[in-house]
Amino acid sequence: MIECKDLSLVYPDGTQGLKNVNITINPGEFVVIVGLSGAGKSTLIRSLNRLVQPTSGGLYIDGENILSLKPNELRKLRTKVGMIFQHHNLVKRNTVMKNVIAGRLGYVGTLRSLMNLYSKEDRSLAYENLKRVSIEEKVHTRADQLSGGQQQRVSIARVLTQQPNVILADEPVASLDPPTSHQVMNYLRKINREDGITTIVNLHFIDMAMEYADRIIGMRAGQVVFDGHVSEVSERTFEDIYDRKIKEDDLRGGNEPYESNKAITS
Repeated sequence: MIECKDLSLVYPDGTQGLKNVNITINPGEFVVIVGLSGAGKSTLIRSLNRLVQPTSGGLYIDGENILSLKPNELRKLRTKVGMIFQHHNLVKRNTVMKNVIAGRLGYVGTLRSLMNLYSKEDRSLAYENLKRVSIEEKVHTRADQLSGGQQQRVSIARVLTQQPNVILADEPVASLDPPTSHQVMNYLRKINREDGITTIVNLHFIDMAMEYADRIIGMRAGQVVFDGHVSEVSERTFEDIYDRKIKEDDLRGGNEPYESNKAITS
């Protein structure tokens, strides 16, 4: 379980990144956070593994306030809270296998990883996770020779190799074309269903949020303005989240866009 209690973050320049956020995310949920750029989506998701440091409130994972963790305790946290980034964060000159097996870094330590001293079990786990995202044939290929969608699948395999309890995905499809975006989201949802891993994803696009989420959290100006099951969402919900009428560019191409995929103009 993840709980935010009056969670706030003010950046050094005075910008309010989060303001009194109160949410509870239950084990195994697939949650999509939506909102405009600057709404606080990335700040919230990066707070959950302390990539950014909230300035007040409480942030609890399985009952432990992670805001009080020391550096060595943070390392342990990050083995169980995996992160997928928009731009993949792969070592481009390394092979796919080396990138994926790096998910074991939190368990084997930096020195053993630099010497490539991973166990047979670790290598087997990494390869099985490549198979889960259907990219095992690229196991010996350098990461910089892959397409964007392939690189993101490698990132998913790397996170799985951590064996996390939670997966955080910060705009994982923002730089991908629509068909590839759906492929990546399908893998994330499949893993969530099969493994019961709590999954929290930031998205810009309404259609994709509606298609994949169990629950949608809407943010605006650092605050939660909607939190509910996808069945509770209406067109008005998104207008409240985005603070304006929905236009065509808020939608993402796909098989069945939200509502009729018509532009809604003011």
